[in-house]
Amino acid sequence: MSSELLNKNQKKELLKIARQTVEDYVRGGRVPEFNIKDERLKKQEGAFVTLHKGRQLRGCIGQIIPSDKPLWEVVRDMAIAAASEDYRFNPVAENELDKLDYEISVLSVPEEIDNWQNIKLGEEGVIVEKGRQGGVFLPQVARETGWDLEEFLSQLCSQKAGLDPDCYKKTGDVKLKVFTAQVFSEKNIE
Repeated sequence: MSSELLNKNQKKELLKIARQTVEDYVRGGRVPEFNIKDERLKKQEGAFVTLHKGRQLRGCIGQIIPSDKPLWEVVRDMAIAAASEDYRFNPVAENELDKLDYEISVLSVPEEIDNWQNIKLGEEGVIVEKGRQGGVFLPQVARETGWDLEEFLSQLCSQKAGLDPDCYKKTGDVKLKVFTAQVFSEKNIE
């Protein structure tokens, strides 16, 4: 399920891209271009960019399924989206820029599973889908909230997908997919 892990320099480069992009975009509406030489950063992968202001979430948007864009470009685009398009928050203002911390989650390709009890809580992110409704929780949500597996899935179904809290237990029209994420931030880069 997992892909080649990023090294410390690659993580730093992606975090730099995210920060510079948000700052350029918020200050002047510009989307910066980057000359990326590292082939690993050109792989096609999904990613989320999460912004924190202190301990508070300030924005989080991602692309789960890889597209034709390279990873570095997905990070750039999701950084702009996290700063300006997360419906839960007003767009980031210029006076907030120096208070933001950046976190990036690079995702494996999701795989459908047939038994919710096999989910590795805290290691795997989960996507729930029923018809046109769906939602996703990154793996770190379980660690941050302290939820057990059933609470994690109930919250995913109800809070993120607008579905019945126990929909994950029903077979047939509800799909569950899992993925892993390499998660790193400016505060925690190894």
